[in-house]
Amino acid sequence: MIALLPLLTALTTSPCAGVLTGVDRLSEAPYRQWLEGKKIGLITNHTGVNCRLEPTAKVVAALRGAKLIALFAPEHGIRGRSQAEEKIQSSGIIYSLYGETRAPTPEMLSQVEVLVFDLQDVGARFYTYISTMLESMRAAAREEIPFVVLDRPNPITGTRVEGPILEKGFESFVGSFSLPIRYGLTPGELAGLLDSELQLQCHLKVVPLQGWRREFWYDETRLIWISPSPNISTLDTATLYPGFCLIEGTNLSEGRGTTRPFELVGAPWLDNERLVEELNALRLPGVAFRIQDFEPWFSKYRGEACHGVQIHVLDRVAFRPLEAILHFLAGVIRLHPDEFRFQPFFDSLAGNSWIRQELKRGTGAAEIQSGWEAQLHRFRSLRGRFLLYSKNDVNSQP
Repeated sequence: MIALLPLLTALTTSPCAGVLTGVDRLSEAPYRQWLEGKKIGLITNHTGVNCRLEPTAKVVAALRGAKLIALFAPEHGIRGRSQAEEKIQSSGIIYSLYGETRAPTPEMLSQVEVLVFDLQDVGARFYTYISTMLESMRAAAREEIPFVVLDRPNPITGTRVEGPILEKGFESFVGSFSLPIRYGLTPGELAGLLDSELQLQCHLKVVPLQGWRREFWYDETRLIWISPSPNISTLDTATLYPGFCLIEGTNLSEGRGTTRPFELVGAPWLDNERLVEELNALRLPGVAFRIQDFEPWFSKYRGEACHGVQIHVLDRVAFRPLEAILHFLAGVIRLHPDEFRFQPFFDSLAGNSWIRQELKRGTGAAEIQSGWEAQLHRFRSLRGRFLLYSKNDVNSQP
């Protein structure tokens, strides 16, 4: 037994001892045959790495006969350093999909024989990487180019479905399809749903995860967390994001320009003491609120002292970010009917106008939530047809 200890230690500390992502499985059959000998375009950024932290571009280029001829960068750029909504310029073989165009053009794809997608999503409808995926699938379908998704985990689990469904007329790059805010799918599963429901006729293939369970949070995968964008630096932030991203559509600071975006919310005029007292009295599941002032160094209220609230997730399984944000906003509206304002972007994020209207009327959070339940039930049924991984299955199904 003693002789086995070094071996057991090596196995448990190996960077590839946990969940394997799509890029980790590219050496397996039949997946490698999809790319070998092909001219490849790769949609990726700094999150596109294998379990040894080698870039996906390097892994793809090493496949027999494969030639990586184009890289496509989403919002935040190929290195992930650009701030939200900052336009990215194309350079050399790196083409921006967040600049003059949001989709690969026919010219960009003229020599590409396979288009590959490898980005770490965060599991919320308004995160633009899934819009980039959809627009790229449309482009690949038009050019009759196979589209291959190297699947990655949903970091906030693949079991939760929450929030309103995006309504017709509210489509944008922060909501390009009728999904709930939290949709509980991996990128590969979502690609299958989009291809079917939008009748893209995309020649879609998915390199599946291995060892992933739907109930896994990202820190249970043994994969190394890489911040998918500058303002989602931790899994805690990603856990809050499906609810507290809605703060972006108000005149409250969502904490951009601090070390805790989406975990800190405030404004110079906010009565944070009363708000914290009221919110904690509700005993919302899995969350507590604490007074925390801050001063953003960029974005809203730059250089101004903000009376703030820090949101602490105590039990992420019990926590419901959409429920929490409705109570939070309702409390701010009650305390500050003259100072608080919604901004037009709120409806784009919510995917409708009625939530804003109901909050302004003083409608309770429970009643607002009940307004989206029927649509959510229908989405759950639709979603079930595209699941690649069952709840208790430790191995993916190719």
